[in-house]
Amino acid sequence: MHRRVARVSGSLQVPGDKSLSHRALIFAALGTGTSRVRGILESADVRATAGALRALGWSVPALGADMAIAGGGLHAHAHPETPMACENSGTTARLMSGVAAAQRTIATLDGDASLRRRPMRRISDPLARMGAGIAWMENEGTLPMQVTGGALHEVSWESPVASAQVKSAILLAGLCGGVTVRVREPQPSRDHTERMLQSLGAPLSHAGDWIVLEPSAALPPAEWDVPGDPSSAAFFAALAAGAASGSLTLTQVLLNPHRVGFLRALERMGVVFDVHNESQAGGEPVGDVVVHAGALRATTVDEQEIPSLIDELPMLAALGAIAEGDTVIRGAMELRSKESDRISVMVSNLRLAGVRAEELEDGMVISGPADLRDAPVATHGDHRIAMAFGVLGAITGLRFEVDQPEAVDVSYPSFWHDLARVTR
Repeated sequence: MHRRVARVSGSLQVPGDKSLSHRALIFAALGTGTSRVRGILESADVRATAGALRALGWSVPALGADMAIAGGGLHAHAHPETPMACENSGTTARLMSGVAAAQRTIATLDGDASLRRRPMRRISDPLARMGAGIAWMENEGTLPMQVTGGALHEVSWESPVASAQVKSAILLAGLCGGVTVRVREPQPSRDHTERMLQSLGAPLSHAGDWIVLEPSAALPPAEWDVPGDPSSAAFFAALAAGAASGSLTLTQVLLNPHRVGFLRALERMGVVFDVHNESQAGGEPVGDVVVHAGALRATTVDEQEIPSLIDELPMLAALGAIAEGDTVIRGAMELRSKESDRISVMVSNLRLAGVRAEELEDGMVISGPADLRDAPVATHGDHRIAMAFGVLGAITGLRFEVDQPEAVDVSYPSFWHDLARVTR
């Protein structure tokens, strides 16, 4: 294999968690009174959610380190005349569809070319069951999509996929529509929406596998301190794990149990890490993660684990190229419906770099350690692909020419700067 050259040191505060940033904006806007949001992720995706809220008449200021948001209540104050631009953000499209479904207005949601390819039936079906009108403006099942909101009725929905976005869309529709909703998933997905609702005093409970939200007249204002995004931190944890020497401290990272699957996978690969200064922020566990350089062995990720590290799988596949043995990812069909077809894109790019990589219908097999070589990287505009090869290039010192380095702006605008700062 190509030798590792990166030496890491110091500490890094990665940007605020993307999932919490979207939700903090939404719940602050839907509340009554003024909420404060600190440490929000100032990225293209989160700006899309802010823009969608404004289109429906909620007052959301420009994103900043410390935001005061005057809540406008659970009901929209405007009738958008133009499509709500969700850009590249699936979270914006799906969560705001849930909000729009309960408003007495017609909202059209649209996105960029990548988002227009992503499946929307998974949210349109439950919203239609609740009474919202759904119309496909071009291709059935994808954006642009028109949502005609109004009076909704309660629903018990068994989701065919484990998806926090689907679950959140239904919960938001029930919240804004003032009706009871029940959701059950095949496996538990991220529970940020549930945690936020409970922290605000909303009547959310669990009945066996079912999540149940009863009607609530209003949400109070809140203060949110957004911790570091574990999906962003994962790329730097991988950098430290694959480095030739050193350690890296990632400060104030969100440690939600549904978001630390990547750390568990690293541990199986032989990576040593420590967690310090554990605390709670907005009902979420937070801590400092110290990751040490060391040898890497291959691991297997199966379907049960996928929801907890879905966004980090491109990075895990890249690490497989320098690990000893076959890294196997199965049960990850969801990867084909992300910003790109991440299975096909990762396999093709790794092969160009000299890696023996096999594409499976629902995953991939990466054989390592590989005799890596310089190669171009086609990201298809996908931020996770760009970051994965940025880290692999830093670890090995090889030149991976990322065709769209600006793709990282979706989730981590300062990624390239931070990558240069902690490596030597």
